[in-house]
Amino acid sequence: MTSPAVAGTGASVDEAPADPGKRLSSQERRRQILAAALAVFGARGYEGATTDEVARAAGVSQPYVVRLFGSKENLFLAAIEDALTRMLAGFRAALADDSPHDPDITPEKAAAKRIGQAYVDLIAVRGLHQTLAHAYLLGSHPVIGAAARQGFAKVWRFFRDEMGLDADESRTFMAEGMLISTMIGLRIVDDYGSDPQITELFRSCFPTELPHVLEVLPRGTDRW
Repeated sequence: MTSPAVAGTGASVDEAPADPGKRLSSQERRRQILAAALAVFGARGYEGATTDEVARAAGVSQPYVVRLFGSKENLFLAAIEDALTRMLAGFRAALADDSPHDPDITPEKAAAKRIGQAYVDLIAVRGLHQTLAHAYLLGSHPVIGAAARQGFAKVWRFFRDEMGLDADESRTFMAEGMLISTMIGLRIVDDYGSDPQITELFRSCFPTELPHVLEVLPRGTDRW
């Protein structure tokens, strides 16, 4: 399937049909709307986004979005679940990858490197990291707060139970992930190359993936 741009940006919304004339199933349309929701919620936050903006980004009508999800709250909950599912699936695939690794590092460090790469690769899914970041700020919301806490705990349990890290190592992983999420939300990529401190930060966070990261990170002028 191809990945047409989110309206008004160079970002991609995946799960779109390869054939523009093909009639989508309701499940395919739902995936398309969720991809648009990640982009819109990631940029606008829960309070700032509207179902109409999501509908326009997905290329469907606003009543159709409401018919599928019922409310903006339900749509945001579905977007959180989708983001967490994608993230944990990427982590698990990286953990299970048994391809040859650098013989100078241990298998555990090789797995950690692959999982870190999986997190960075998800930057290409516009809005995924930022939708989760917005969710983590809504702890006082009676419904979203509970879902966000459960999702946050799932990520922690992955590092502890599945990856086998101790508490300090898990904390470091999550702290570095939060740093990257903050950098995405700040659109701080615009200052790369002109601000020595920001340039140093990028080179420290993305020592091998920098060209790709600079290409896919959202810019200040991007709508989403």
